[in-house]
Amino acid sequence: MRLCVLGTGYVGLVAGACFSDSGNHVVCVDIDKEKVKRLESGIIPIFEPGLEELVSRNIKAKRLEFSSDSAYGIGQAQVVFIAVGTPSGKDGALDLTYPSAR
Repeated sequence: MRLCVLGTGYVGLVAGACFSDSGNHVVCVDIDKEKVKRLESGIIPIFEPGLEELVSRNIKAKRLEFSSDSAYGIGQAQVVFIAVGTPSGKDGALDLTYPSAR
């Protein structure tokens, strides 16, 4: 299956790596182009035991790729996962409304 994960933080990167290790083709998308370049080079910005090896193995197997082009990632996907930060209100509480007025 072809998947797209929007966001490469703790949730998105780990989910994308695990989905790819299960045999799916995954495009992880992030708006930070420098972060995408580092991920493509195997530089993992977070610590999660075994994640570096998981990402490396699946990049080599061509099941995992990174992009800053959301149209590319979404356009190829059968399923899209949104793994971006949840905004907070002025009082610090989570703002679960959409679309955000800010």
